[in-house]
Amino acid sequence: MVIVYLLIGLFTAILSALPLGASNIAVINTTLKQNAKQAFKIAVTAGLSEVILSYYALHCNTAITTFFEENLWLQTTIAVLLISIGTYLLIKKHTEKQESKKMKLTKSKYTTGFVLGIVNPPVLIYWVVAFGIINNNNIMLSLKSSFLALSLFFIGVYFGKLITLYGYSKMSIVIKNKVKNITTTVNKITGILLICIGFIQAIQLYL
Repeated sequence: MVIVYLLIGLFTAILSALPLGASNIAVINTTLKQNAKQAFKIAVTAGLSEVILSYYALHCNTAITTFFEENLWLQTTIAVLLISIGTYLLIKKHTEKQESKKMKLTKSKYTTGFVLGIVNPPVLIYWVVAFGIINNNNIMLSLKSSFLALSLFFIGVYFGKLITLYGYSKMSIVIKNKVKNITTTVNKITGILLICIGFIQAIQLYL
């Protein structure tokens, strides 16, 4: 019966990772500009971040919900940053010098994956809601649950995130083989995605 916790963790993490977010975009970007191996490094540590966020949400879900409800400025700031970065990527012109500098700044893909995964308030809120739904369906999950149940659940969370990001990477390879001037195209696509994510978050906040 405890295997159910593994499946719940896996399925819930996949749902969390499917919407385009910072980690997804980084994986797509890295696959297109470098290779799938480098992108997988991002996925490895992004999965770890997902586990940490889900654990934190399980530990203090009520406090997290209240904090974000009372501090809309934080979510607004995140939305503005996403829109600003997206606009910059959309209008900037690519040069080899810029690319070389950028590669140096983002050399550690493990660090990139962890930071992008952990600094993600919407995902934290998602896990708060997810735990509420899980515990309302005759499957009680808390820090008082058995060690085996919790271990299987968080293993499922990790691999759910990893598998989803790996899927995005494989999909990007297909795109890479069919699109010319890939760097400019990626910048524009990434910019549009970030702008869309920022506007969606802003709409959710104020409507």
